[in-house]
Amino acid sequence: MPDFSSGIITTGVSFNNNSSRFPQAGSIAETAAFKQIQANFTAQFETVFPDKLAPKTVIIIPSLTLDQEILGKVNGHFFYEERMLCLLLLLRMPRTHLIFVTSVPVDPCIIDYYLHLLPGITGYHARQRLTLLSCFDASAKSLTEKILARPRLMERIKQSVPKGHLAHIAFFNVTPFEKTLAVRLGFPLYGCDPDLWYLGSKSGSRMIFRQCGIPMPPGFENLKSEQDIVDSLAALKLQHPDLRRAVVKINEGFSGEGNSVFSYEGMPGNVDIKNWIREQLPGKLKIVAAGLDYTGFIQKFTAMEGIVEAFVDGRVKASPSVQCRISPLGKVDVISTHDQELGGDSGQVFMGAYFPANKEYAAELDSMGKLIGEAMKLQGVMGRFGVDFMSIKENDRWKHYAIEINLRKGGTTHPFLMLQFLTDGKYNMETGEYHLHDGRQRCYYATDNLQQEKYKGLTPHDLIDIAIYHGLHYNSTTEEGVMFHLIGALSQYGKLGLVCIGKTPERVKELYKRTVEVLDSECN
Repeated sequence: MPDFSSGIITTGVSFNNNSSRFPQAGSIAETAAFKQIQANFTAQFETVFPDKLAPKTVIIIPSLTLDQEILGKVNGHFFYEERMLCLLLLLRMPRTHLIFVTSVPVDPCIIDYYLHLLPGITGYHARQRLTLLSCFDASAKSLTEKILARPRLMERIKQSVPKGHLAHIAFFNVTPFEKTLAVRLGFPLYGCDPDLWYLGSKSGSRMIFRQCGIPMPPGFENLKSEQDIVDSLAALKLQHPDLRRAVVKINEGFSGEGNSVFSYEGMPGNVDIKNWIREQLPGKLKIVAAGLDYTGFIQKFTAMEGIVEAFVDGRVKASPSVQCRISPLGKVDVISTHDQELGGDSGQVFMGAYFPANKEYAAELDSMGKLIGEAMKLQGVMGRFGVDFMSIKENDRWKHYAIEINLRKGGTTHPFLMLQFLTDGKYNMETGEYHLHDGRQRCYYATDNLQQEKYKGLTPHDLIDIAIYHGLHYNSTTEEGVMFHLIGALSQYGKLGLVCIGKTPERVKELYKRTVEVLDSECN
């Protein structure tokens, strides 16, 4: 965590004299100011949120305030700010204003791409209620840090809120940096108090699962050192002699990038297990994050702490997740379920997801998500979070193991928001199905990882032209089609995100296959 004790954030960001008007970052006074601002949000949520015609402003700051070294291993991570452009569809409410802040300006054609999907709203009307601001800063620092270093930009954000509007901030995740920014802007945030970050860590997740009585892989949490890893790997093997692999996870890792996999393969029968693991660990620990070596991983593990748990194996295996939301009024909702696709050499990296999850277990996941949500509410959690599972089918029955809680928006947040904003349908947690207003069902496949070397050089204008020519665009009449995101990453990284919406899983797969075929043919 950053050191706020001196009033200067240790990442190199400092503030000019204007910051003296505010409580010192990380101070008791700042915490008191933050709690007061958040307390006002409850009344705002109760009176303004339900009214689609009420004048209000949402300040969207899509900062990925995560470990920058691990984040830097994700190709095109800089453009992941664009994933929250789906919130531009909030402009369908005719008196809602949006302020969208990014590190660098977003191409106007990408903005237009989203605005043309607004039902019953002209592009002109929507643009009058949209303010786009930028730091003009392509550095590796998080967007929130960049804004904090620009007092004039913060003032511009405040001045962009129309008179008489109640406003709140939507972040991707909330850390002490976001807490400081909320206080300096004077607006509440819709998210969890960063003082509760531990509940969303790998260790904290296991604590919550244990409280709820939800099955999880055998393992150990709150580990602090390389020796703790060795001891835990040895204890797991002694307790479960048939165990073939175990996972070592940094508490604050994300998308699998903070994970590593240890294999017990080749361990002799008569051996001192601890000594053997200690000797073999540097060579046998397979680290997920590209470019992060053993020494660097252990340093991060020691700094952030973490867990060791059994690798869940099975012949028929799935990686579902459930998404929940706790409102400022304390209402716990299960929003959606997904079947995640995990890839990479270790099978630990999030690649994409199908919505909704398999009907064989979607309702069961919803029940577990609700139980976890109620436990999180008692801890003071507010906002969106997701719970990941590993599921094994044995003897025609599924057994689910809770893996982690992501106390933030995630890779399944923006696809579902797109579906919800475009169709105005609802997810039924009793049936595990998503229905439109007339009862028809919809599902989708979403990914942030469609990437090909030959896609490099395609500009946003090229992509939109290709999509229009080949009829790939989402069609509001049929309520099917493809929505693109991460469009800004395409030219430099050959990387693209998309959401394929259809009436059946088969239709969704067909749309994805056709999209890839079209892009491949256009780039040959």
